[in-house]
Amino acid sequence: MVTLDFEAEYDNRARVPEHAEILAAWERDAAAYRAGHGRAQLGLKYGPSPRQTLDLFRPAIDSVGAAVLFIHGGGWQSHGAADFSHLAGGVNARGLAFAVAGYDLCPEVTVLNIIGQVRAAAIALHRRIGRAVVVVGHGSGGHLAACLVATDWNSIDSTLPPDLVSAGVALSGVFDLRPLVSTSINAKLRLDENEAHRLSPINWQVAAGRTFDAWVGEDESSEYHRQSRELVAAWSEREVAAQVVVAPGANHFSILAPLADPDSALTHRLVELARGTRLTRVPA
Repeated sequence: MVTLDFEAEYDNRARVPEHAEILAAWERDAAAYRAGHGRAQLGLKYGPSPRQTLDLFRPAIDSVGAAVLFIHGGGWQSHGAADFSHLAGGVNARGLAFAVAGYDLCPEVTVLNIIGQVRAAAIALHRRIGRAVVVVGHGSGGHLAACLVATDWNSIDSTLPPDLVSAGVALSGVFDLRPLVSTSINAKLRLDENEAHRLSPINWQVAAGRTFDAWVGEDESSEYHRQSRELVAAWSEREVAAQVVVAPGANHFSILAPLADPDSALTHRLVELARGTRLTRVPA
């Protein structure tokens, strides 16, 4: 039996030596997109802390469809909304609104707190634009995207549409948090085995009929491929329309780039999900 080195499997920066250049390009491209986007609404508050904001990028010509909510990665402990503005470029060019959610980070808050915050971000986006939300998340944001798709929205607020977020895409997602407990990532997450199990959406009930894609880079570690396969297998048994998509030649960081491209397969998939999503109206 082979024992995996979880520290190495989840150390994406070590696996991608050029990560510093990629991160610098994100910051540069995001700033340029904000500067050139005349319809951007930045820093929209959805909660009390300074990081609980939405940056909303509306298209030049609005088409019918859900808004896309992006949740960044960083191991629940790094990055911010301002690093990812440029990723709006793909769906904006196809007529869809794109919002980037900021949220508080560990160890100042817990992973459970972060789940609650991104739920609040989705609700705030829905109330602002009056549409359904399709979620896309990267890395730890993929975990949070899965949490939103599995959320029972009526249990949070009976006035919310039950299908407020019924479709999502994870890019390099982590859906079972237990392997992280023994890694250095957990120094700030402070999860024990029980809490890691409880906060893993692979174990959650999810409404039948929801849709979820787990995209994973071809060049990612075996653990990221396993995480995606097992989430899709578990949720398919619960009648979720779930699939794994392997992104050719992509690593943990480059998998994000197609979001900025209006003609990429990833953008086409988000547009398909957004245009196929309709809200169930809640009686007044």
